[in-house]
Amino acid sequence: MATTASTTARTSLASVTLEVADPEAARRFYRAFGVDAHVHLRAAGTHPTGFRGFTLALTVSGPATVDAFVTAAVEAGATVLKPAAKSLWGYGGVVQAPDGTIWKIATSAKKDTGPATREIDEFVLLLGVEDVKATKQYYVGRGLTVAKSFGGKYAEFASAPAGAVKLALYKRTALAKDLGVPADGSGPHGIVLGSSAGDAFTDPDGFAWEAAAPPAPTPS
Repeated sequence: MATTASTTARTSLASVTLEVADPEAARRFYRAFGVDAHVHLRAAGTHPTGFRGFTLALTVSGPATVDAFVTAAVEAGATVLKPAAKSLWGYGGVVQAPDGTIWKIATSAKKDTGPATREIDEFVLLLGVEDVKATKQYYVGRGLTVAKSFGGKYAEFASAPAGAVKLALYKRTALAKDLGVPADGSGPHGIVLGSSAGDAFTDPDGFAWEAAAPPAPTPS
């Protein structure tokens, strides 16, 4: 493992916008799921098919909280791709929202140390890319700072400011396998990444960036 200690990145992932067929229906789902404060929504121009090449991941405090999020998602209309279960790394499950977005909810804890909550410790966007090393270097060139790197398998960038979305890279085929879906897909990714620096560009794997969206409304 190679780790690059860093100062604050000049550019960071500040927001995530999902492009969906029905923004109002998606808004109702994400409110019930409990993550509406973390994502923006807008109408999609073209609809992707198959694997979109990314997952949004929630890191939470314990198994009971994983179960609470999975249950809320399913009750709101999500499909379970992987039931929540223990693994070598902790406990987690994978669901797919009605709009097609795949969500992974996980914890490194295998036992609960307290009651279930609806608190999210970390919000991560994991991109499935063809060449982790090449895409990592592309983002370094754009001013992002590497926090962790495991050769050509995985890379993670520093979040700035604190509490921003964490961006990570994983091999596309490996990510699809981890999520329990076929790796093939076509059309747009159905997600737009918000740049803290306000610049617009498209990365080597076709993920589009634009000026960051303002903070999502706080649930009332």
